[in-house]
Amino acid sequence: MKILVIQQKMIGDVLTSSILFEALRQKYPNAQLDYLINEHTFPVVEHHPFIDNFIFFTKEAESSKKALFKLVKSIRKKEYDIVIDVYSKLSSNLITAFSKAKTKISYYKYYSSLFYHHNIKRQQSTNGKSGLAIINRMQLLQPLGIEATSIKPKIYLTDSEISNSKRFLEKHQIDLNKQLFMISVLGSGDNKTYPFPYMAKVIDAIVEKTSAQILFNYIPKQETQAKAILNLCKTKKHIKFHVFGKSLRGFLAITHHCDAVIGNEGGAINMAKALNIKTFAIYSPWIDKASWNLFEDENNLSVHLKDYMPELYTKPEKEYKNEASALYQKFKPELFIYKLEDFLVSYQI
Repeated sequence: MKILVIQQKMIGDVLTSSILFEALRQKYPNAQLDYLINEHTFPVVEHHPFIDNFIFFTKEAESSKKALFKLVKSIRKKEYDIVIDVYSKLSSNLITAFSKAKTKISYYKYYSSLFYHHNIKRQQSTNGKSGLAIINRMQLLQPLGIEATSIKPKIYLTDSEISNSKRFLEKHQIDLNKQLFMISVLGSGDNKTYPFPYMAKVIDAIVEKTSAQILFNYIPKQETQAKAILNLCKTKKHIKFHVFGKSLRGFLAITHHCDAVIGNEGGAINMAKALNIKTFAIYSPWIDKASWNLFEDENNLSVHLKDYMPELYTKPEKEYKNEASALYQKFKPELFIYKLEDFLVSYQI
């Protein structure tokens, strides 16, 4: 049996959808399980023990109809028995429609339902800790007789990656016997980035409470923005600004040695959870917390403006996207600093 899972999106989505492979492997131990993803997201699923092959949706396929149809044709030749389309957009609709799979599964959308044998309606709310992102993905396996279970996304590092990152940190005078926090200082865009002055206050509060060593999560092209936050901090001497991973796998290996990841909700937080590192996430005011607060518990906490000012929300969070900047200004650190301090102290981070 050959099964293809499609998730052409961002790092957090690709990581979250990787839970399907653990459940599929339990059901079909001898099946070939393949994953179609955007090529830049590969590092978060590299070395995954339940995935046999990766197929990359390249930038060329994204921008060229000719390249896209070449990909469609190549997948058709592989003759998959089952295609699970988590992405469910035009490109994946085409890939699924032209595949020879006898079982095609995706989320229900009125305009694409004819391409699939099973169209699953997403749940809109949950009381569970795993989060809607997990629950809705696991629902895609119901047509295969796989009941929804709580599987956590996992990232798999090699022993050499862990030992090399340890040497890297020690080379840069990081004392691994002392507390080490990674700060997710920047979101994926301005409307998902906590205001710089507020983030500086959060960092200062962390240092004042713990005297910890601080690392910033950023990539080289974000250095100017990250430095702007650094310059607003009163506790600069605790911040090892130039110590960061030069690649995504490098970041993951460094994060493995941290006590917690704190800051903007997004890929860094989700990756930390998949590494079993404690997290404290600050949500953008327009992001639906119920969907992405994966496995929230005493080790993984989060805050959202709606938690403190519910009266501001008279419509779904996503409809406030254009108002994110104004809403962020209301989301002052003073609203949740006590919760962060309790997190740092109560769990001996």
